Amino acid sequence: MSAVAPAAPSSSDTSSASSRTARQRYTVVVVGNPNTGKTTLFNALTGLTQHTGNYPGVTVESALGEFTVEGTRFLAVDLPGTYSLSPRAPDEMIAVGILLGQTSTTKPDVVLCVLDATNLDRNLYLLTQVLELGCPVVVALTMTDLAHKQGIAIDIPALERLLGVPVVPVQANRRIGVPALKQALARAVGTAAAPPPVPFPETFSREVSTLAEALTHDNGHPPLPRFLAVRLLIDAGGPIEHAFTEKYGATGTALLHAARARLAATGIFLPQLEVESRYRWISEVVAKTVHQPPLTPTWSDTIDHIVTHKFWGLVIFLGIMALTFQSIFSWAVPVMDAIDTLFQSLGRYTAGVLPAGPVQSLVVDGVIGGVGAVIVFVPQIAVLFGLIAILEDSGYMARAAFLMDRVMATFGLSGRSFIPLLSSFACAVPGIMATRTIEDRRDRLTTILIAPLMSCSARLPVYVLFISAFIPAQTVWGIIGLQGATLFALYLLGLLLAPLVALTLKQTLFRGEPVPFLLELPPFKIPAWRVVLFRMYDRSWAFIRRAGTIILATTVLIWALSYYPHQKQIAEAYRALRAAAPPEEQERLHIEEAGARLRESFLGQAGRAIAPLVQPLGWDWKIGMAVLASFPAREVVIAALGTIYNLGNGQDEGSVELRAAMRAERWPDGRPVYTPAVALSLMVFFALCCQCGATLATIKRETDSWGYVALTFFYMTSLAYLSALAVYQIGSRLTGS
Repeated sequence: MSAVAPAAPSSSDTSSASSRTARQRYTVVVVGNPNTGKTTLFNALTGLTQHTGNYPGVTVESALGEFTVEGTRFLAVDLPGTYSLSPRAPDEMIAVGILLGQTSTTKPDVVLCVLDATNLDRNLYLLTQVLELGCPVVVALTMTDLAHKQGIAIDIPALERLLGVPVVPVQANRRIGVPALKQALARAVGTAAAPPPVPFPETFSREVSTLAEALTHDNGHPPLPRFLAVRLLIDAGGPIEHAFTEKYGATGTALLHAARARLAATGIFLPQLEVESRYRWISEVVAKTVHQPPLTPTWSDTIDHIVTHKFWGLVIFLGIMALTFQSIFSWAVPVMDAIDTLFQSLGRYTAGVLPAGPVQSLVVDGVIGGVGAVIVFVPQIAVLFGLIAILEDSGYMARAAFLMDRVMATFGLSGRSFIPLLSSFACAVPGIMATRTIEDRRDRLTTILIAPLMSCSARLPVYVLFISAFIPAQTVWGIIGLQGATLFALYLLGLLLAPLVALTLKQTLFRGEPVPFLLELPPFKIPAWRVVLFRMYDRSWAFIRRAGTIILATTVLIWALSYYPHQKQIAEAYRALRAAAPPEEQERLHIEEAGARLRESFLGQAGRAIAPLVQPLGWDWKIGMAVLASFPAREVVIAALGTIYNLGNGQDEGSVELRAAMRAERWPDGRPVYTPAVALSLMVFFALCCQCGATLATIKRETDSWGYVALTFFYMTSLAYLSALAVYQIGSRLTGS
């Protein structure tokens, strides 16, 4: 095979360049094994802030981005990380469909295959399958800095000759080699595809050609790609065969079975044939191009003995998680105070500009106060996801998944489920979608149903509000902050209950044998700060977008439900009272008017209607109103409470005023409505209740069943209510409140 990318452009290169100019955009599909730095390279190419992590399943759906090379536009498609193109899980089917042009209008113009320089022999298996697709291919060789530190030397020109495609070394996190990679991709467009490098036995190759030709001529179907013919013969019973059966029917199925029977008669075991043929060729390539010193234990191996220990590893994991959540309070407070002050000033200024009435109340109480009461918690969210990004990019999270496999196997799940559950701490939506990497359908459905139990970012503002207001800022044993410990316990609650729910599901709805768990442990490394900052920005901005859409709309709705229908009659009655009252009584009458409006509003009527149901939890009818209002999205409870407790002109629903208003609430007998037991009851309810429309919609999309949606909502709401009931009843008796 000859090397590619000649030094000087030929006439064909000129023709290709003219063709590129005629088109507006070309497609580059990025494919590679998990943990190869694929998504980091995608970010470097496109400038997008795609999340990266050291474990499979981070990129579940194909992400899109653009870049330009000398005026030519390219659309980059980041596929799910996969070890091969023998699809078994749904995310691997996404990769195969896009590469073959079956899930888009055309096949990709060029495929960018990402290989890890420290594990070239393992990564080349996927490349041998990619080269069978018939597309131009460019190889990006990542982790070259780690390979150099390990004493691994790779002969790049020799590797290019043996592969038949360009090979470009890159360090994506430092942007080294990225310009050269873009140029290589641009040159590859329009060139001929390299021939498949792996020599299969003649008998097998003949059957592949016979099957492809027979199916092409049958019923006028378009030519069957050689890649699909190979996969059909080898991957018996897989997703490709299921799709093939639907398309070609009984005739095609008979041809396929006949080809397999002829191969079996020659003594060929197809899965073993593929593995042996590919790795035989891979071994020859690695022997000619890679120089690797004898393996010696590294500092990463030494750390692994500790962090993956069945006892000390678990202790370290819990300690790291506790430290992470403890840091949220101490690091984010100064920024929170600044945001709180800003929204207070904005509310006072707006109230002074707008005339008194419904418009002023809507803008100040509904919009500014409601959204401001949520945005004030963005610093905590940024700190939380910054710390999690550090743990992911350093390589620790993969160890946590490996460690948790021992725990989760007790409840019928594997470590594969830990990764989607961990993602659900950010948001249940990507967590549920990450279950596509779980091959076993029963494990996948079980993980989907328990993923919403993880405390997502939307719950964090609720926790912080009630912890700051009602949990004392004191230490336990002189070293552990009670507020941080409470926050950690709330996050731990879902993590502890999820396996119990999973065990129940696996012993009832989803009985079956567990599947083995395989996970690659990447080497420990210093986190890339660009990745960490991107993650903080991306998660914070996503939260703000929700505050500007769902939360704002719900806040306005809550304002309307709490302001109408009797606002005109109430306003006229209190206007007459204020006209006859001395100046010192004016403020009291304003407060009474606000209370009268609330009691007679639509929301007040609904809150009083459910009061008997929520009183056993320690809640009054106003808390019931806020909970009802927050069913579309958990974080809306902040805006709802801010609107409900706006008791006069100049009051702000931001953190300080809102906490003061809640502390001032009393039952008719004078007892405070909010106590530590009530606060814990509320937080436990929000920790376990499925109050998120986006999560339920994602469950419907991933399971294609309204039944699983109903099951999730019913069991989580029931679990939340019963747990909140137990917390309040026990807590109030212990504290005497």
